[in-house]
Amino acid sequence: MDKIMGKSILLTGGSGLLGTHLTKALLAKGNTVSHLSRKAGNNPQVKTFVWDINKGIIDEHCIDGIDTIVHLAGSGIAEKRWTDARKKDLIDSRVKSIELVYDLLKRKQHQVTSVISASGIGYYSDRGDELMYETSAPAGDFISQCCVLWEAAVDEGQKFGVRILKFRTGVVLDKDGGALPTLAKPIKLYIGSPIGSGKQWVPWIHWQDVVNMYLLGIENKNLSGVYNMVAPNPVTNKQLTQAVAKQLHKPLWAPNVPGFVLKLLLGEMSSIVLGSTKVSAQKIEDAGFKFKFADIDTALSEIYGS
Repeated sequence: MDKIMGKSILLTGGSGLLGTHLTKALLAKGNTVSHLSRKAGNNPQVKTFVWDINKGIIDEHCIDGIDTIVHLAGSGIAEKRWTDARKKDLIDSRVKSIELVYDLLKRKQHQVTSVISASGIGYYSDRGDELMYETSAPAGDFISQCCVLWEAAVDEGQKFGVRILKFRTGVVLDKDGGALPTLAKPIKLYIGSPIGSGKQWVPWIHWQDVVNMYLLGIENKNLSGVYNMVAPNPVTNKQLTQAVAKQLHKPLWAPNVPGFVLKLLLGEMSSIVLGSTKVSAQKIEDAGFKFKFADIDTALSEIYGS
């Protein structure tokens, strides 16, 4: 994994938390990295090309000399309540963005050989204790349909012979953003507690393993199709809450947050935290990926530096 890759990579969503981590790792390995973004970037090592997904505008030079596209763009699933307008934005920001890139690849000479895209474990949605594999069928709710449309849009790239690789990403643990700070905040204030029954499965993964999996995907031309991007040892919401409290040296005494309260507060979006998704990491391990953080305690102790 440590060999210099020397590739030319274009990232959509490169200025997000994950995109920032991945950009850093790619540059450290001697790759050329550029971003497709809504506004000019501030990293002197990265060339930023501007696009406007809603207006269908894209800088045509963004694919010049590029061999690999990593598609991370998409509005945050848990940032705002799911109104009809928000739902449309969640889908469009993922689907229309890759359509815009593909439209450019059809029109212009290019050297792109691989498209690697994020997807989400929301594909499986709430499935109780059943273990989900890449071959498992999608559910029928909104978040699942969003992932189905997202993946279908990415698969269109097969029509012009590029390698397609999709990672169904779990709950990425990172103290600088995503689910973890939201979970840790009430614990730090001594009012943390499991949510709903606390028995729902959380398919987590350490951000470093996410970055390493993308690096493997970029480097290994034999990887294609879909892979779950989750750690091999899922935990329940209660186990995760307890593990975070242990790292922060805080007691958990408050009663579980009732599910109906979350449904009132979050509406349909409450399905993200109340739903149970137990996901297998077997396929990516069989492909040779070695997890740096396979269990929750090791992952959290690295994140919180204890």
